[in-house]
Amino acid sequence: MEEGYGQFCTVARGAEVLCERWTPLVVRELLCGSRRFNDLHRGVPRMSTSLLTQRLRRLEDAGVVYRDAVGKVWEYRLTEAGEELRPIVMALGHWGARWIGSRLRDDELDAGLLMWDMRRSVRIDELPPYTLIVHFHFVDAREGEREWWLVADDGIVDLCRDDPGREPTLVVDSTVRALTEVWSGDLAPHDALDSGHLKVGGAPRDAEKLWRWLGTGTFAATREAARRRHEGAGAASSAPSIAR
Repeated sequence: MEEGYGQFCTVARGAEVLCERWTPLVVRELLCGSRRFNDLHRGVPRMSTSLLTQRLRRLEDAGVVYRDAVGKVWEYRLTEAGEELRPIVMALGHWGARWIGSRLRDDELDAGLLMWDMRRSVRIDELPPYTLIVHFHFVDAREGEREWWLVADDGIVDLCRDDPGREPTLVVDSTVRALTEVWSGDLAPHDALDSGHLKVGGAPRDAEKLWRWLGTGTFAATREAARRRHEGAGAASSAPSIAR
């Protein structure tokens, strides 16, 4: 365990538990509904499994998380103290979307994390009465992460790495950046389509509903509002003044 701050201040003591590297993201995954170790790891794919185990143990010791045996598998759940972190984590996300949501670096793009986030945010109540299969093809993703299938049927959404063997409803061809920026609120879908960096193939009636079915990232609305405000301020500052 890392050395503490050595202060009685509860900000310091709280930070000792929650501000270790990766810990806020582990809490984020738990708040998003991930319960099992493998699901938690899918949300933090660049974190080693040994470090994830260590951080979960630390959160258990702090009374933020508890383990529950479900059959032969452990599930991790937030305690009352852990649930109280929800508005804190949400506020941090909205703050980041409002003030730090500038253009993403290449090393911040991750097709697997993007698809995992999209899968758990699908708007179940908006889905069509028939089986929906969306095939995502990333033209520039890492080897092994270029093909994904999102399958929604009878209120259940699955994310597949292998072809389910059925005709897709829609095919989305995109760069990782373009779809990430649409998902995070940095780019409007029509702008991504106009740029040619994102293409949607399939019946027009289904293509028009794609974004209603998928929704957007949790903080996308905040990011979009901040982007529009910034663009508006830029336009105002560049407007010619009127001499009096």
